[in-house]
Amino acid sequence: AGARPSCTNMASPALCLFRKFEFNPKVGIDNPALTLTEDTDGEGMGEPRFYLLTKDNTETFGFCLHEELGCQGHVIRQIELGGVAQRRGLQDGDRLLQVNGHFVDHMDHLRVVQKIKASGNQVLLAVLDGDSYEAAKSLGRDLSQMLPDDIRPRLCHVTRDKSGFGFSVSCPEGTKGTFQLSVLQDGPADRAGVPPGCWLLELNGDSVKSYSHTQLTKKLKQSGNKVTLLVASSAVEEFYRLRGLRVTAALADTSWLPFKVRELHLVKGPAGYGFLLKEDDCSSGGIGQFLWDVDVGLPAEQAGMKEGDRVLAVNGESIEGLDHEQTVHRIRAREDQVTLLVIDPAGDEFYHSVGFGGMALPCL
Repeated sequence: AGARPSCTNMASPALCLFRKFEFNPKVGIDNPALTLTEDTDGEGMGEPRFYLLTKDNTETFGFCLHEELGCQGHVIRQIELGGVAQRRGLQDGDRLLQVNGHFVDHMDHLRVVQKIKASGNQVLLAVLDGDSYEAAKSLGRDLSQMLPDDIRPRLCHVTRDKSGFGFSVSCPEGTKGTFQLSVLQDGPADRAGVPPGCWLLELNGDSVKSYSHTQLTKKLKQSGNKVTLLVASSAVEEFYRLRGLRVTAALADTSWLPFKVRELHLVKGPAGYGFLLKEDDCSSGGIGQFLWDVDVGLPAEQAGMKEGDRVLAVNGESIEGLDHEQTVHRIRAREDQVTLLVIDPAGDEFYHSVGFGGMALPCL
């Protein structure tokens, strides 16, 4: 009762957004609120649960995210029978706390929706059951303190110098896929953000799980002067292992990488924005929308636009799946200004090579 979609065109059918403007008498009947009489210290309160949801292009994540009147937080609702969310164990009424390691309880609802949509076909969610969430809120608990400080692996791009890459690899004798890195202080790996004592998970976008030490050494030599490592500290590796979750590059902290997504804010001048939009093939496959003919001295150039940049999002919304005409319509939706999220060709090719799909790029 009282529920209606707050938007009509969701870029991904994996997620629906509803806002409730009237009290729904059914809410709470099957999942009654916790009555706080004696339990004032939170004893018996549930712990956050973590779910890695993975789907293909034809599937949805199988749940809706609600913002409900008289109900705090981002609420998990309408879990599809037999869908991805139900198979992994999400429950009706769960409150969403984290998306891909980012705390979201304090965020605007639409922004949280965009974060999930931008994750592409894989997303890591942290949730708390409804009763525990309400109890924690009533006690004034800081929900972010219930979660690990950092559960993200790290993606690092290392450039060799005269001394080499600046790390060495060790593994237990006779085993495969278990590699720990010793990092030379102030060496190339250290400067690229590789933590000492971390575990190697992927090399140049490929899992090392089946590699022997000899195979890994050969792959490193074949990498030339640059290598991309997906690594995890012992604490992060243990976090995923204990929960049976697979660590992937799409979940990684990318802040150490030299390739950056850029946000350009353009205000239209008398001669317009000063660029052309062209649809073309992406170097990594598929079709993309690219920026060309950037006019000197006009708003596009002044905002930092470069010819060949690929557009990832317009006004905060991913354009994944949109054609040229639909993208132009998004750009023109606001009469005199537009915000574009873009990436240069080198960065675009790099991220796709290490497993970042189209919709995951805006998350960077």
